[in-house]
Amino acid sequence: MRRLIAAWALILAWGLLPAGPAGAAAGLVHAKDFKADARDAAKRKVPVMLIFTSPGCHYCERVKREYLIPMHKDAAYRNKVIIREVTMGATTPLTNFDGTATTEGAFAAAQKVFMVPTIKVLDTQGADASEAIVGLLTPDYYFSYLEAAIDEGLRKVRGK
Repeated sequence: MRRLIAAWALILAWGLLPAGPAGAAAGLVHAKDFKADARDAAKRKVPVMLIFTSPGCHYCERVKREYLIPMHKDAAYRNKVIIREVTMGATTPLTNFDGTATTEGAFAAAQKVFMVPTIKVLDTQGADASEAIVGLLTPDYYFSYLEAAIDEGLRKVRGK
């Protein structure tokens, strides 16, 4: 009986954990080393998809929560894309695709990202592999925009 009560207490406590932005953000991998990501992407023959965000951006949180985190957790997408998050304006150190040291903010500026959320799909060299998706656009079609960008990235990376 004690075990049953303990199990229910654990289930209830888990249900009370925050499910807002902090919980949602935990589902994506933050960019740290694009050179290592590029090696992995080249091995797997997949593009790298980046979401550029900023703190307090509700649209960014929505895109992550409703589209990117589910994609990131879906095993089918592991064979299609590597997903990373970059925070605009952040001074967090980052290794660029060519191995040079930079920051998240400097990388975002070099990518000419000025609005968030922005999604970019890059090849294994860090070059654009599809057109950027800027803003949330039409939520009803957003998943298809992401799919089209990933598919275009796959064609470029796999040479098809």
